[in-house]
Amino acid sequence: MERIQCSGSVTLPKISGNQERGSLVEQAERAEALAARPRRLLSLVLGIIAATLVAGGGYLLFLGGSVYYLFAGVAVGVSAFFAFRGSDRAIPTYLAMLLVTFIWALFESRTVWGVQARVFAPAVLGIWVAWPWLQKLSKMTLAGASIAAALAISIPVYLAIRDHGSQPQYEKLVVGDADGEWQHYGNDLGGTKFSPLAQINRSNIGALERAWTYHTGDFFTGNGLQAVPLMVGDTVYLCTSSNQIHAVDAETGERRWMFDPKIDPPISAACRGVVYFRQSDDKGGTCATRIVSATVDARLMALDAKTGKLCQNFGKGGFVDLLDGMGPVLRDYYYVSSAPALVRGKLIVGGNVMDGQMTGEPSGVIRAYDAITGKFAWAWDMDRPDQHGMPPEGESFSRGTANSWAPMSGDEKLGLVYVPTGNGTPDYWGAHRSQGTEKYASSVVAIDVETGAERWHFQTVHHDVWDYDVASQPTLIDLPVDGEVVPALLQPTKQGEIYLLDRRTGKPLPPIEERQVPKGNLAGERLSPTQPFSTGLPGFSRTHLTESMMWGATPIDQLWCRIKFRKTRYQGQFTPPGMDWSLQYPGNVGGMNRGGVSVDPERGLMVVDWVRLPIRVRLTTREETERRGIRPSPGGAVPHVGVKNPQAGTPYGAIVDLGMMSPLEMPCLEPPYGNISVVDLKSGKIVWEKPLGTSYDSGPMRTASHIPLPIGVPSFGGSLTTRGGLVFIGGSQEKRFRAFDVATGKQLWSKRLPAGGNANPISYISPQSGRQFVLIAAGGSAILGSGLSDQFVAYALPKE
Repeated sequence: MERIQCSGSVTLPKISGNQERGSLVEQAERAEALAARPRRLLSLVLGIIAATLVAGGGYLLFLGGSVYYLFAGVAVGVSAFFAFRGSDRAIPTYLAMLLVTFIWALFESRTVWGVQARVFAPAVLGIWVAWPWLQKLSKMTLAGASIAAALAISIPVYLAIRDHGSQPQYEKLVVGDADGEWQHYGNDLGGTKFSPLAQINRSNIGALERAWTYHTGDFFTGNGLQAVPLMVGDTVYLCTSSNQIHAVDAETGERRWMFDPKIDPPISAACRGVVYFRQSDDKGGTCATRIVSATVDARLMALDAKTGKLCQNFGKGGFVDLLDGMGPVLRDYYYVSSAPALVRGKLIVGGNVMDGQMTGEPSGVIRAYDAITGKFAWAWDMDRPDQHGMPPEGESFSRGTANSWAPMSGDEKLGLVYVPTGNGTPDYWGAHRSQGTEKYASSVVAIDVETGAERWHFQTVHHDVWDYDVASQPTLIDLPVDGEVVPALLQPTKQGEIYLLDRRTGKPLPPIEERQVPKGNLAGERLSPTQPFSTGLPGFSRTHLTESMMWGATPIDQLWCRIKFRKTRYQGQFTPPGMDWSLQYPGNVGGMNRGGVSVDPERGLMVVDWVRLPIRVRLTTREETERRGIRPSPGGAVPHVGVKNPQAGTPYGAIVDLGMMSPLEMPCLEPPYGNISVVDLKSGKIVWEKPLGTSYDSGPMRTASHIPLPIGVPSFGGSLTTRGGLVFIGGSQEKRFRAFDVATGKQLWSKRLPAGGNANPISYISPQSGRQFVLIAAGGSAILGSGLSDQFVAYALPKE
């Protein structure tokens, strides 16, 4: 090596020609290896995706499904090969596949979310694939391509969230006088959930602000707060999941009194409301006005509305034991969660029994008690419908009969209480059921409040083996029909049907059609060949599911859901359970659930919030059920209630896949999962309909995405409708309280809640300020994953 002497003391080596060329080659090789890393990483990612699509797509094709995924897997595999070789042909190959994907998506799906599920993830990956080309584009061309891509993504989102509404032709129903209180669960005894107040209206709703928040201090990790409060005079009365009763100042939210019965609540129990009762000869004495509540440990208690002290003349020291006459009852197998109905001075109660455990569970008897003394008045036991007294000594009310856990309604003039019933226990097998259960389960039953005798009944599901309890309060309206005002009843159901009946006789007003439904193949089971469908009102869950409706955040989990669908037996609505996996749509949460419907009688509109989620069910032999360790609860908290059902006493257990979820813990059915609709009761037509809620508080693996995509989320809580032309609702998986224009569906207002508003809101006028308030329980739901809180939140317009 020759050294070159420079001025100064530094001597540099002189590099020969061969050495210089070798160094440059090494540098080039290192640069090439460095440049190849992203390409090889891309080829690895594409190869993994291709292998998954080819394997899964081939299996799906074998099952009779779409050929697309196999094609896409091959195309992505070829693109991966070219990418690995460093060939630019990877780009046109992938883009050709992307073009076919887009055409296929438009051909196969007619929904915004269906197209996005098929196109979005491949398009994002396509940016990486095409990056070498994109780098060569001019800034102007690249900007144009970026705008085009943004429009491709944002236009479908805009189409999903924009308001779709039209002005209906109103025909007023019969409307009562305005009242600033909220004295019943549904404001009136008929459960319309309508407030005749209009201080808060469409013109000023934007100024609505939080007025006060009340913390109950009762944190319960089960179902959260589900209570619909009452407001009478200047006091709000509410209950918590452990049956604490609180009296709160209606203006300020400050506590006036609290009573704690000190119970240990069942894991799945909740208090959904209380009853206010005023004696007709009220002289202002002790317990002249009282708050009555049924408890989740099966007692009926009465408190002085002014002081919160027990009414000593009610039952024994303020309590009535609802286990009297029930026979042996294991802990948590029987409790009462809904507020009793109060009709003609009688408190009528049903009860809730534990789902899916065994035959011979506690009775579903309906009982009435005197509202002043707590004395037993009558019983309606569907297996002894003509015997209205207590059972003889040593006997009990008929065990294993269908129960009634939903809120009831009443008609003072007709002297009737309207009782929604559940299906017979256990849920997914019915060959053992009694004659009474077969006749009255999953029905609405009108009972004479003076005698306990049945006046009429209407069955919404025959031989219910789908857990389609009638979960919604019957809603009573006075409906103009052919120039005559008819006392009518609306009965929403889990299967998505709403039945309109004459509440005097139970006769359907629009005809009911008995339609053929799928048959089963299990020996001994006696399924009904037909089921009743409403003809005068929309059916909200009549969509026949197909493979193309299966959804996923990416093509991979969408493929997984398609395979799951193809491996599941689905014969349409009322597909019966069997030894294989069967698909039930809608699932056992609805359709409509305990939130029911609200009615605007001045505009003749009905507000319906409903869920779009399927479930899968598989019956297991008794041997398999025992082998899996699925046994009836010995009493107390039970994990997996409703998911792993022992159904002891029958030939089969049952396993339920709630929601039919993907590996990312997202529903396999494409959005929306929860909708809100408004129906014109005169024409029976839908006025407007839109998804309810966004994905902000939900996402893959049950994590909050914090991205407010309007996918519509499941909802349990119901709505409130007001004379001000507003619909308030907060019962969805999202922690948000909303107000819509009842006529058009335009969202006018929304506020974040500390947890999901898991109950119907109420509205009242505070006599102290004359302001209208809107109040909701923001307790959340463990089932929906909408957080947990102990708060009731009230809103009002600012003080002037």
